[in-house]
Amino acid sequence: MSYDLMVFEKTKAPKTRKEFMKWYDKQTMWEEEHNYQSVNVTSPALKEFFMEMIKTFPPMNGEFAPDNNAFLENENLESYLTDYSIGYDVIYAGFAWSVAEEAYETMRELAGKHKVGFFDVSGSSGDIILPDGTKIE
Repeated sequence: MSYDLMVFEKTKAPKTRKEFMKWYDKQTMWEEEHNYQSVNVTSPALKEFFMEMIKTFPPMNGEFAPDNNAFLENENLESYLTDYSIGYDVIYAGFAWSVAEEAYETMRELAGKHKVGFFDVSGSSGDIILPDGTKIE
């Protein structure tokens, strides 16, 4: 089991928790007709977020996944490998629990920087936060 977080295109997400959760369920059915490893299908803001996020949390799969030499150079790299699913309007990320706190802080900060929404999927309160810091209740 992983520690899961999601960022989303703020203009596409509903503004109430109830509607957001319905939208989230639909997003995570993974029914869009594309490869969920390609960053080319998502919005410019989400793509920029992803390209910065992978500097600390590289993807397990896809074109930006580290090669074998990267593991030889950094023995801690495996802990930071992240399972990303990239949709038109969301990027879902599954992290190792050992880096959960760092993942939360990094993803939350970068979400604000790139003006995308943030959803703490695995959090007990499931915070849904817009780029301006407003919580969806």
